[in-house]
Amino acid sequence: MAGTALNVAYDQMNMMYGASLGTSSKYDAHKKEDLRSTSDRISKSNRRSPLYKISESKDVKRFAIDIKEQAHMIKNIVASLSENGEGLESAISKKIATSNQPDVVTAEFVGDEASASAKGGFKLEVRQLATPQVNTGKFMRRNGHDFKAGSYSFDLNTNTTSYEFQYNVNYDDTNEQVLNKLRKLINNANIGLTADLISDERGNSKALQISSKQTGAGEDDGPLFTIVAGTDSASRSAMKRLGIDQISSPAENSSFLLNGNEHSSYSNTFTVNNQFEITLNGVSEPGEPATIGFKPSADAVADNVETLIDAYNSMIDTANRYSDSDSSSGNLLSDVSRIARSFSSNFEAVGLSVNNDSTLSLNRDTLKHALQTSNASATFDVLNKFRDALGRKADQASIDPMNYVKKIIVAYKNPERTFATPYISSLYAGLLMDRNC
Repeated sequence: MAGTALNVAYDQMNMMYGASLGTSSKYDAHKKEDLRSTSDRISKSNRRSPLYKISESKDVKRFAIDIKEQAHMIKNIVASLSENGEGLESAISKKIATSNQPDVVTAEFVGDEASASAKGGFKLEVRQLATPQVNTGKFMRRNGHDFKAGSYSFDLNTNTTSYEFQYNVNYDDTNEQVLNKLRKLINNANIGLTADLISDERGNSKALQISSKQTGAGEDDGPLFTIVAGTDSASRSAMKRLGIDQISSPAENSSFLLNGNEHSSYSNTFTVNNQFEITLNGVSEPGEPATIGFKPSADAVADNVETLIDAYNSMIDTANRYSDSDSSSGNLLSDVSRIARSFSSNFEAVGLSVNNDSTLSLNRDTLKHALQTSNASATFDVLNKFRDALGRKADQASIDPMNYVKKIIVAYKNPERTFATPYISSLYAGLLMDRNC
């Protein structure tokens, strides 16, 4: 029975909150056993903790949630640098794609490590980006009253389906209020279109602009969407005032030269040879193609170390941000900074340094030099131990972030007969977090 209840709880929380966390990392996917393990560890953690009271201040709640979120990020990064039990030295054999013109094109290696060629490079010159279809309405005075009170409708047709939209205008609605109603109506429909209000040069007039999220179109496909006024005369008259049934910019495909050969794509993101995922960001200067290849292995390791340092610094920044408030006990800063200071004697040789505010800085040149010497194994040993220590601390913080919150001790538990009080810490250590606190 308990197992069934746990399954139901897990499924419900995953359905309700999994997508809302705004992250798609594969390290955010957990098995049911992980939830059980986390629950057991939370209970074990607070079984011997004293009973306490915390302030009702929103800062206290926000501090606890910030700790949880920062710890979650660190754990994901540590997991990504510890796959299959490997250390940071595994980055030496991993291929990381790079572009010498990231403002024009960026690349990510998505192929098979074993079959990838040593260089794998090619040149890509972007002539045109793929664009969406845009319908721009007529500009109307913001505070004008060009619409009579009443009900209106229009049909929006795509290549696959049709939608009918209905909206009401009150007698005192201004043009801007009517346009805002339509903007929200289209955006909330989630039909692959984005509506925005744009202003004229003076800012006195507004127009509704509708864009497709899809880019590109085939020669025989026609428009990505069409807008047609309702059949009644009032709706047709309103559409003439709006003007959103007119295409101001049709969808177009991207155009680029790949090693001198002309290609096109519906989207600005596509794959090349099933090895590189390419994203077009801008148009090339004529005759100056971007070169896509692989980063040197030392650069790949330096990138990973920089990511780890950024995660550590984010936790330090969180501790410093709340250091002067009534919500922090001050333990977070001392606990996390103690990790870096314990490695300070070894950091200098690998390009790391501890700053006065307890954050870390990286000298990439020093690190890359350390990786290219005969003593590279010692460099990896220091980096891996720091990674593991930071991961353990993040794991502890995620289980009981309330350990770092300033609180009033009410009573200590009987050490011979302890009992769990999960609602004390689980509110902030579990999966349910009020992100609006």
